[in-house]
Amino acid sequence: MTAIVNPSIFKFLTDLKKNNTREWFAENKEYYQREEEQIKDFFTAINESLSAIDNIGGMKAYRIYRDIRFSKDKTPYKTYRSCSFKRATEALRGGYHLEITPAGSFLAAGFWQPNKEDLFRIRKEFELDSSYIKNLLSDKEFSTTFGGFHDRNSLKLAPTGFDKKHPNIDLIKKKDFIVLQKFTDKEVLSKEFHTTVINSFKTVRPFFNYMSDILTTNLNGESILEK
Repeated sequence: MTAIVNPSIFKFLTDLKKNNTREWFAENKEYYQREEEQIKDFFTAINESLSAIDNIGGMKAYRIYRDIRFSKDKTPYKTYRSCSFKRATEALRGGYHLEITPAGSFLAAGFWQPNKEDLFRIRKEFELDSSYIKNLLSDKEFSTTFGGFHDRNSLKLAPTGFDKKHPNIDLIKKKDFIVLQKFTDKEVLSKEFHTTVINSFKTVRPFFNYMSDILTTNLNGESILEK
């Protein structure tokens, strides 16, 4: 199933950004519902295509309502629409994400804020051997699509127990392992966007396979999954 993003979603999100109040939203509820249905149809089409190339355990289209309890920004609604796709079973790690917003759409994939056990295991692997991950990051298709890991969240100092002079310290200091691809509005609205998203997600699979192998084994390469 191939689908397109309707240009009206950008108009709605632009209108919402200019009128981010509960009053305007209530007056335009039908406008919102119409756009929400269309963008969810697109997300569902992505989920179906992604499920044909990977074992997907679920799709989550995020609600438009913001949690403003602990935020200085009290605007009640998100001015973007986003969806995540989770891989199924304990053996398959990693997740896919797609976000649509005027002049800022992107897809991302990888491991965002892994728990401390997983993070330590990844760091130990990179401490022992970084050859595979470095070869993957320098692969022509991978690097052209993503340009390497997204540098949004790294420690300033070496984590406890790791040598600050280790040759792989830049990898070891990372707290997230995310790749990201940005899109122009024109690219999002093109007939090829659906295919582009799926091809990009397909490109990340070797990274997911490698990380899944790390996170389901100990440092001796023995499985830690329950049989």
